Amino acid sequence: MSDSVLIEALEIPAVIGIYEWEKSIQQPLVIDVEMAWDNHAAATSGDIADALDYAAVCQALETAVQAQAWGLIEEVAEALAALILNQFGVVAVRLRVAKPTAIKAARTVAVLIERKRSA
Repeated sequence: MSDSVLIEALEIPAVIGIYEWEKSIQQPLVIDVEMAWDNHAAATSGDIADALDYAAVCQALETAVQAQAWGLIEEVAEALAALILNQFGVVAVRLRVAKPTAIKAARTVAVLIERKRSA
């Protein structure tokens, strides 16, 4: 990726987990996103219409995560990457989904994926 727009440590409460006790509570997911985006037009024009609206991306991620119960963080990562590629016109995305409450002795566990829009 040459130019990027990044969102770091977006915390979203989610119903996430494979165990019965997890299916009735919310746990935080922490999401980092790097999106390939040519920032030149926005830098030149100063117009938000030429920029990747990271506030809209954050809102879309929050809405998607909270729309359903999830089993695995891998599922969340794939769904969010597809959403970003399809809804925001991003050509490539690197996305990390962390679940800090997964392992008591670990600060967090996470998956990291990179996806590109198909031609």
